[in-house]
Amino acid sequence: MRNNLHVFLGATVADAAARPLHWVYDQKKLLKYIKGKKDFTFLKKNRSPFYRIRTGKVSGYNDVGQVMFRTLLDGHENIEKRFRKNILLNFGSKSKYWKNLKLRKKYKKVKDWRNRINGPWIHQNIIETISNIKKNLKHTGGSKVNESDGYCAALPYFLFGHSLKNTENIIKTITISKISIRYALAKFNILNFALKGSKNPIDEFEKKFKKYSYFREVIKEIQKVKKFKKIPHSLAVKKLGMACSYPGTFSSSIHSIINSKNYKLAVLKTIKAGGCNCSRVNFVGAYFAALNGSNSIPKSWIRKTLAANKILNQN
Repeated sequence: MRNNLHVFLGATVADAAARPLHWVYDQKKLLKYIKGKKDFTFLKKNRSPFYRIRTGKVSGYNDVGQVMFRTLLDGHENIEKRFRKNILLNFGSKSKYWKNLKLRKKYKKVKDWRNRINGPWIHQNIIETISNIKKNLKHTGGSKVNESDGYCAALPYFLFGHSLKNTENIIKTITISKISIRYALAKFNILNFALKGSKNPIDEFEKKFKKYSYFREVIKEIQKVKKFKKIPHSLAVKKLGMACSYPGTFSSSIHSIINSKNYKLAVLKTIKAGGCNCSRVNFVGAYFAALNGSNSIPKSWIRKTLAANKILNQN
């Protein structure tokens, strides 16, 4: 698959696989949902307590990557400008995402409201990005949260061979959080090592950047994760971070990676740990696809992923 798009396929399939169990923080409920199942990907019944979409579709994390992917397929001129325009089309005022945002604001006024939104869930970074695009800011990314949307948006761009410096500008289209940018760039460096044939990209990242002050906190997190290596993954995630924010989402992803032999086991492990598993599998799935190639992604999972065919067609 050209332009290393098998890595984006790895992220996309993993996201769709985890999606029905996205944001389930109650571990007892999650274990009940998957009881007796060896493969609990692509559950037919939505179990996310916040929103429901058709099984096989991706979460808002991966969907911003799909917007970038479509932008690149249309050409490589004025990518940032066209990407911003496509964000408005996909997530803006006329979209189901925005309609559901209005419903969320309405429901917040209702005491003890517990219903799921019917349709996709827009993320804080995207809400801010839309506002900043309309203000015509140079860097339109959000600043209120430290989450993975910037990495997800820039992943296809990076895989088409663009430099890390230019990739950083794409990240800033979605987030200007210094923490988010730093961890996104760490992920891209690790993926780069994997694509170049490194046997242990995480160790190589740590070795190369151990004296590089920019990644000092990232390396500390990796070292902390290694101390937790023998702790069962679900328990480690509770300690490292179940939620969407960095550094927890990065550290919990690393723990899954270093304790898994392959793509399938890593994704299942990540889903079972609960919380914001979609943000984590977008890195975990990409990592194992980069490390072991497209054949590492289960064929049956690819067939269940609605966004997969468009990626597969880019041969």
